[in-house]
Amino acid sequence: MKKLHIHPKYCKGCLICVEMCPKKALKPSDQINSRGYLLPVENDMSRCTDCKLCEILCPDFAIAIEVEDE
Repeated sequence: MKKLHIHPKYCKGCLICVEMCPKKALKPSDQINSRGYLLPVENDMSRCTDCKLCEILCPDFAIAIEVEDE
């Protein structure tokens, strides 16, 4: 099982993670951080293949995927 971790304090709402996810496991949310940016949220984490593109491409290190043992 995969779990999404967003660090709202670091996210600048670029949504590169949403755009680059090959499985569309993420989507933009209505939630705004303290700096006024939209944050990404889970769309369907069962689609996530743990490729970590979201982590690798995030310019602010604001996203992490945790893989939990089932």
